[in-house]
Amino acid sequence: MKRLIATMLTTSLLLAGCAGGKESADPAKEKKEKNEKVTVVLDWTPNTNHTGLYVAQDKGYFKEEGLDVEIIMPGEAGADQLVASGKADFGVSYQESVTQARVQGVPLVSIAAVIQHNTSGFASPVEKNITSPKDFAGKTYGGWGAPVEKSVITSLMQQENANVEDVSFVNMGDTDFFTAVKRDIDFAWIYYGWTGIEAELRGEKINMVYLTDYSKKLDYYTPVLVTNEKKLQSNPEQVKKFLKAVSKGYEFAIDHPFEAADSLLKAAPDLDKDLVKKSQEWLATRYQDDAPRWGEQKLEVWENYANWMYENKLLDSELDAKKAYTNDYLPK
Repeated sequence: MKRLIATMLTTSLLLAGCAGGKESADPAKEKKEKNEKVTVVLDWTPNTNHTGLYVAQDKGYFKEEGLDVEIIMPGEAGADQLVASGKADFGVSYQESVTQARVQGVPLVSIAAVIQHNTSGFASPVEKNITSPKDFAGKTYGGWGAPVEKSVITSLMQQENANVEDVSFVNMGDTDFFTAVKRDIDFAWIYYGWTGIEAELRGEKINMVYLTDYSKKLDYYTPVLVTNEKKLQSNPEQVKKFLKAVSKGYEFAIDHPFEAADSLLKAAPDLDKDLVKKSQEWLATRYQDDAPRWGEQKLEVWENYANWMYENKLLDSELDAKKAYTNDYLPK
């Protein structure tokens, strides 16, 4: 899964020409069609958050919209930076990072929610006896060193009159959850749809403390698809065509999770087949969930989380949420 994989659709080039054994120089009889080249940068290595993109590529949905799409890895620059600078047309991001970018004047805009509700939470082996935020006290948390981690844990623990200062924080870097909890940490922040499903397959029982069980404000969109303001202004039709194909890809993944998993595995054959299949089945009902269509975003969700971030001093100023996202380019 660590290996970088880049896949692309080939350009379709149609030429009409010869007649009566002679080449025609008449431009009216010569037809040339070329798909628009588009790049999409992922947030991480391919996984089931990205399945709709790979289905759209594999099933020809991008090609149907006249797009030649290349799916690339973020590298050191990161997806947000590549999209904001125009070096990539679209990317996979998170509501948290889009919010921070907007407050700092970076012109990122979220154009679709990949998953309708936050499926992340704090996971721990059952023998650690961590079943609620108060149980974090006296334990060691393994994270990546972002300020939001301590703020979220603080917010949850305060609801149960527990003190975050009783938690030890360790930067676990690239160490995977299963290795870390056997070594020096007690709990970590995971997406259940991937790491939680992997735990099931491994037969390793875990407890989950989901963010959404303790705060409505933490039910934010993660991940999201993004582009930049310039793209929306200069080529809105390309954005609409891209989202039409991607929506079709995620709708296919909702209705046919196992076949959709095959599209992801075709592009990323190093992934664990059983994990992809089971993860895909788990996510199928969660991509759209209770939204009227896949990708739909609510102003309330953007405002709630931005207010929470501002209250917890994770933002220098308040967010103009109406400019941070749009539903205008989703298919009707």
